[in-house]
Amino acid sequence: MRQVHLQTPIHADYTPNRPFFSPSLPTQDMSTLTEIKTPDAPAAQGPYSQGILVTPSGFIYISGCIPLVPPEDHVIPGGIIPQTQQTLKNFKAILEKGGSNIGKVIKTTVFVKDLNDFAKVNEEYAKFFGTHKPARATIEVARLPLDVLIEIEGVAIL
Repeated sequence: MRQVHLQTPIHADYTPNRPFFSPSLPTQDMSTLTEIKTPDAPAAQGPYSQGILVTPSGFIYISGCIPLVPPEDHVIPGGIIPQTQQTLKNFKAILEKGGSNIGKVIKTTVFVKDLNDFAKVNEEYAKFFGTHKPARATIEVARLPLDVLIEIEGVAIL
């Protein structure tokens, strides 16, 4: 996994009238970004990661998952229900590779091609998360990558 270290300013006497992120302030390592990569979910289809683990805060950011079946990464046929199931399966694979689980998901964003499919998506989503209910936004979009019907991104903790 690839890691990136972030620099954060140290400022002992912060005041609201003085810019906190001043280039003249000393810095210390505060966070490490680690790329999450698993063959159990589709490979990233562009210049992004499947997910990012931020330490020491323990946040996991999952990139938008679409209903591709690894390792060939073909779109699953059959409409919104199987596409939702496969998308959630891919989401879970990345989440678990990052060291977390579905019970620790904080928020998801669900993008759908047709909001008329909301009830079907909601039913599969409820089955997947069980009693856990992360914060969520659902948005209808004009088009998704590879003309799929759904995409889901999210944030979790370790």
